[in-house]
Amino acid sequence: MLLGNPTHLKHLVPMGKKLLGFDPGTKTIGLAVSDKALKVGTPLVTIKRAKFKQDTVEIAKIIETHEIGGFLIGLPLNMDGSEGPRCQSIRQFQKNLEGYFDLPMCFWDERLSTIAVTRTLLEADTSRAKRAKVIDKMAAAYILQGALDAMN
Repeated sequence: MLLGNPTHLKHLVPMGKKLLGFDPGTKTIGLAVSDKALKVGTPLVTIKRAKFKQDTVEIAKIIETHEIGGFLIGLPLNMDGSEGPRCQSIRQFQKNLEGYFDLPMCFWDERLSTIAVTRTLLEADTSRAKRAKVIDKMAAAYILQGALDAMN
């Protein structure tokens, strides 16, 4: 079930369950998880994309291990708020998720998330190699935290 507003998502996530935040890219999927109070987003893992069915096996393990009750998916809007080809790809990703998982889902504007995370990592003097390993899951956490802040 796709929702337009993260506040609605908050009301559909069962008490004691968490949100899984997604930053889907063409080569990787950054994932972050909220706490049970839906207040704090934490980077979790980056999945190297394979066939979608293989990706869902990894996601299913995370759902069970982390007691996930809903998904929040970053939507890469253009700077003017319009949707480009990348948004179509993410909307299809969400439709595919819906075919495998019966959980409430919502999109959240992810404009500038990677830039903001990269800036933070650069300020922390993180090496290029280390940045490459963590950027996607950090961006997922940034996106998730933005939505959690809006919900609360």
